[in-house]
Amino acid sequence: MISRKTGSIILILLSFFPSFGQENAINPIIHADVPDVSMIRVGDTYYTSSTTMHMSPGVPIMKSKDLVNWEIVNYAYDILDDTDALNMENGKNAYGRGSWASSLRYYDETFYVSTFSSTTGKTYIYSTDDIENGDWKKQSFEPSLHDNSLFFDDDARVYMIYAGGTIRIVELKKDLSGPIPGTDKVLIQNANAPAGDNIMLNAEGSQLFKVNGKYYLFNITWPRGGMRTVLVHRADDIMGPYEGKLVLQDKGVAQGGLIDTPEGDWYAYLFRDNGAVGRIPYLVPVKWENGWPVLGTAGKVPMELDLPANKSLIPHIVNSDGFSRSENEKELPLVWQWNHNPQNDLWSLGAREGYLRLTTGRIDTSFVTTRNTLTQRTIGPESTGETSLDLSGMKEGDIAGFGVLQDKYGYVAVKFENDKKKIRMVKGRGGEVVEEIPFEGQEIFFKITCDFKDRSDIARFYYSENGENWKEIGEPLKMEYTLGQFMGYRYALFNYATETPGGYADFEYFRIQEGLQ
Repeated sequence: MISRKTGSIILILLSFFPSFGQENAINPIIHADVPDVSMIRVGDTYYTSSTTMHMSPGVPIMKSKDLVNWEIVNYAYDILDDTDALNMENGKNAYGRGSWASSLRYYDETFYVSTFSSTTGKTYIYSTDDIENGDWKKQSFEPSLHDNSLFFDDDARVYMIYAGGTIRIVELKKDLSGPIPGTDKVLIQNANAPAGDNIMLNAEGSQLFKVNGKYYLFNITWPRGGMRTVLVHRADDIMGPYEGKLVLQDKGVAQGGLIDTPEGDWYAYLFRDNGAVGRIPYLVPVKWENGWPVLGTAGKVPMELDLPANKSLIPHIVNSDGFSRSENEKELPLVWQWNHNPQNDLWSLGAREGYLRLTTGRIDTSFVTTRNTLTQRTIGPESTGETSLDLSGMKEGDIAGFGVLQDKYGYVAVKFENDKKKIRMVKGRGGEVVEEIPFEGQEIFFKITCDFKDRSDIARFYYSENGENWKEIGEPLKMEYTLGQFMGYRYALFNYATETPGGYADFEYFRIQEGLQ
């Protein structure tokens, strides 16, 4: 008989193989929440940064050799800052905020990532000479420059292009410690203009590029009653004047920029709002005509691309974890992120060999107010998450389990109440208890399936006493992408106290599979 942990390894190995018969890449490139991508190429290697907002560590860095298959290789920071909101303390949180759209650059053998935060009111710049394995130097300054694009010009001057509707530019000091006073100016007065005058979302998401001596500024806008739209402005001088064009309006695929291959092919990297799974990346072929980038095939986003076939997102974007570590390896793999800043003295991979231990440190009121909730992305079009936990360390009032995290959340858990255990399924913004079942064991297994196919966005919840015979509990959750958390649904392991801190739950594994298992 194959053990549960051996089974996880087999599943990981199987995930390396692409779908039978698939020869070319298909859109979306990543069927998971990877929004606000900024991309560079260094030699034959591509790197991206993207947005994970209130999650820590933050600003994930991904690597690819073919523009299609990506691997998380680093994060720009462990925590953005040490504040009540980012720590989820004193009734505050950073849901839907944290850090937003980043800008990734490579200049003079150094990698740079800029981002910004309405939570702290600051702009951040991180730098390293080793994007995959290095530590990042952090600098920050006020104010928070919205959707900024960091740009190193050929004359070694450094700029940020930022704001919405009216796009602005400011020159930075050479040491990147902040703007040079007196250099902030309007770059484009009405960047919406190429899309008309009936606009719901002002032009934002600036990304600036220089190609063959010309400057190209990419933005997104959203005409009222229409869809997300890609705009490009070009100029011969960075300060303008700029002329603009609407370059793509199809399927709502928008916001991003340009990337070229070593062979001289060009693509636009963009994303699409795709319901509860989140904002998912697309690649769109680009041709050049009369000095303008022409996106798509006859103005449409193709579903098939002349690039290598997509492999599974397992193990490089999400992955199973048996929580077994050597004596010197107590780190979590990069696929994991904490909901807000973690409290590192209250989680452990070493307290019990082969388990993740989550210990409570305070009284909390719900799944979304507790710290040290550990998450991974859900993936589409269908996926299944599973975990096992030992309950012997729980205290009176503790609730430990497995959920899918967003504003309208759902979970299956055990509550220890009146010296008895109950399995419960909870869902909705208010935490409605849909069903409770008495339970007497010390080990429990939970499973959640997520069906995002055709935006059905349905999660179902299961429990098992032996990991083999599963029973559905409660009722399905109709998942909804909301701006309150501004993120695709996440699988989440959690434990919180409602009466007495100090109890713990031991998670034996997390397993993720494609499909509804």
